[in-house]
Amino acid sequence: MKSSIRNRRSRRAAVAVALGSVLALTATACGDDGSGSAGDKGNEGSGKGEITFWDNNGGVRTDIWKQIIADFEKKNPDIKVNYVGIPAASAQSKYDTAIQGGGLPDVGGVGTAMLAEVAVQGALEPLDSRLAKSSLNGKLSQNLLESSKAAGGGGKLYQIPTSSNNGTLWYRTDLFKKAGLDAPTTWSKFYEAADRLTDKSKNEFGFTIRGGEGSIAPALDASYSQSGITSFWNGDKTTVNDPKNVAALEKYVALYKKDTPSADVNNDFTKMVAQWDSGTIGMLSHNLGSYQDHLKALGADKFRGLPNPTQDNGTRVQISNPVDGLSVFKSSKNKSAAWKFVEFAVSHEENSKFNQSAGQIPANTEAAQDAWIQKAEPTKLAAGALNGAATKIVQLPYYLPDWNTISKADNEPNLQKVLLGKMTAKAFLDSLADQLNKAQADWKKNH
Repeated sequence: MKSSIRNRRSRRAAVAVALGSVLALTATACGDDGSGSAGDKGNEGSGKGEITFWDNNGGVRTDIWKQIIADFEKKNPDIKVNYVGIPAASAQSKYDTAIQGGGLPDVGGVGTAMLAEVAVQGALEPLDSRLAKSSLNGKLSQNLLESSKAAGGGGKLYQIPTSSNNGTLWYRTDLFKKAGLDAPTTWSKFYEAADRLTDKSKNEFGFTIRGGEGSIAPALDASYSQSGITSFWNGDKTTVNDPKNVAALEKYVALYKKDTPSADVNNDFTKMVAQWDSGTIGMLSHNLGSYQDHLKALGADKFRGLPNPTQDNGTRVQISNPVDGLSVFKSSKNKSAAWKFVEFAVSHEENSKFNQSAGQIPANTEAAQDAWIQKAEPTKLAAGALNGAATKIVQLPYYLPDWNTISKADNEPNLQKVLLGKMTAKAFLDSLADQLNKAQADWKKNH
């Protein structure tokens, strides 16, 4: 674990050193070598000719992107799109290498988890003014646009969102009906169901809690959702350890072993989903991505997926989910054609087609009303929650270089200690807050 932290930090250091070299070379270079490096300002181009597109989830999304490209080229016969598929696991390093040494694409997929690291190296074109003049203006989810801006770290829009996921509370309708329970739409109903559906003598549990890899985001979601705090920061200090969040987390983790299986302390999402699909557990908090697993294991009549619970008064607060999107690279020699591709890909019909294939929520609000979503209830409800005017999104600080390390390697073991009673929820959140405040201070020094 320590070595993985060192590797991440050394990679960031390498990026910083390489960026300095790139900028130094840019300052002394004459002419344009066409290499597409971070210091290259590119130009608008003719709006015709060839552009290169990097798919940051190559293999998984290759087929649907090739369909969208074919549609685009049919409508724009004077533009050819060269597709390059990059596996998700290597997308960040591929972009870093190209930023340092040249060879960036004209347009590419950049998720919010890596947006800041690419943007801070000067590689991305700000898209605010382009969107303002575009046919897309007013047709994209405002909450997703805010997530995209927040992830960029500088208040500018470096990514046009294409899709997002959403926290989903999956529950066994057959077990709820048998117990005479209401759907777990609020936190009160959630806790009541967790308790009533638990019978340890029969190996029956009301809930399965995520204690292994990936546990921090659902814990934060449960905390902010219950506390009602709507901002991650109060000035330069995080709200993560606010007393209301501490109380909310205490209530949530108290479910462990009382209303959940003891194996949960080590369960990542794969084990957690498999356990829920094969057992008699009332509820599972995951996201839309596990829908097909549940359908295959349980059948459509035994479960439902709702957005995570609201407060009893109906207030909905949730943390931001990673947002997928498209970025135009500053070094592009044909930004005009690259932007045309972005506009087309996120238009109503194409964005709908992409998200139906991906099983995610469209960023295009017209696409979010399409028939396939209306038939897929969990996605329909998630889209409604995500785009709801009353929904408050707590923007997680994806822009912090240390965010991934802090939210994974540094604190997942501590949350396990909380579940096991070896650390208090307050001590856990105070430690997390201290790390976040220091990371924010370091970030502000350089911006």
